[in-house]
Amino acid sequence: MSETHSLFAAGRLKRPWLIMFDVVAAAAILLATGGNLAAGGWETPSGMPHSLAWVLALAVAVPIILRRVWPRVAFGLGLALSFLAVPFGGPVLALMPLVIAFPLYVLSANETRRNSLLALGIGLATAVLTNVLTPSLASLGSIAFATAALVVMWTLGRSSFERRVFAERAVEGYAQQAVAEERLRIAREMHDVVAHGMSLIAVKAAVGNHVAVEQPEEARDALRVIEATSRDALVEMRRMLGVLRSGSDDVTELVPAPTATDIRELADRAAMAGIPVDIEVRGVDDLPEGVGLSVYRIVQEALTNVVKHAPSAKCRVKVVADGQEVRIEVVDDGHGEPVLFGTPGHGLIGMRERVLVYGGDFSAAPRPESGFRVFARLPYEVAS
Repeated sequence: MSETHSLFAAGRLKRPWLIMFDVVAAAAILLATGGNLAAGGWETPSGMPHSLAWVLALAVAVPIILRRVWPRVAFGLGLALSFLAVPFGGPVLALMPLVIAFPLYVLSANETRRNSLLALGIGLATAVLTNVLTPSLASLGSIAFATAALVVMWTLGRSSFERRVFAERAVEGYAQQAVAEERLRIAREMHDVVAHGMSLIAVKAAVGNHVAVEQPEEARDALRVIEATSRDALVEMRRMLGVLRSGSDDVTELVPAPTATDIRELADRAAMAGIPVDIEVRGVDDLPEGVGLSVYRIVQEALTNVVKHAPSAKCRVKVVADGQEVRIEVVDDGHGEPVLFGTPGHGLIGMRERVLVYGGDFSAAPRPESGFRVFARLPYEVAS
């Protein structure tokens, strides 16, 4: 991972760096207010303890520090401090728009447009009113500074909000496109399964017709094959109902489709990539072709993710079929780096779509101790 990527996530600074920025900003405000107070720039009202001035000077940093945790509380505190600063005169009150503007940014970046505009209006009214109440500060320049600070921070916050909404919509659109493309791939694979079944039926029908008179037993064998093959094809077609196929008319390369019995080869390939795999496969010999193909692809994608995201991990693959459903579990103990933002890969989307086609269950999540777990359950029917 590059140094730039380590500082940024989702196109924004990571939270520790944002908090550090707030601490620096709060320290700058403290330096300005405390330094001005120490230099005698405050007009402490007669009869008021000087210690209260120091309390106010320190309190101005609180809204800036709290703004990302409790933005509304921080904004309200900034408004209150602005009015409390009125008796102390212009130098401290001149900094109060910044104390309001920092929480206003967070509010405008996360609240609705109506609420953010309401907060902006309250902030502007507070800035103007506190200027009017302080004769030594009542000037167009100070009001203009307060207005500019609040409007600029509100605008920056709304820009952040709009960018985030646009990014979320883009990711959602990309995910929908990935689902459509994955369904197209599934439909093409299932087309191969059905086409294979129809070809076998046609051949066996021709053989049965040819030997029906002279070799009736062989003709009955052919009919049994036709019955079993047609049942498998019908089961696959029912499960694929609703999967729409669209696209080009190109003919993909005709190669034998992998099945669940080929999973051990995937383990061997992962071992060649440096991932030791403990594999257990039981009862997969009689899986329907479509189910076997989906099992193979799910395990393939899960192992690919282990190789890509947890290259030093150990992996365990368990595939067990019992005649009614097949369960798949791929677990690793690595420490893969999660993708915080950006275009999601097709892997998890594809696995989920393959499982949903058969009405099964799918989950993929980090394990509490370490590593990642992919689990899938695919029900199926065995042709009688």
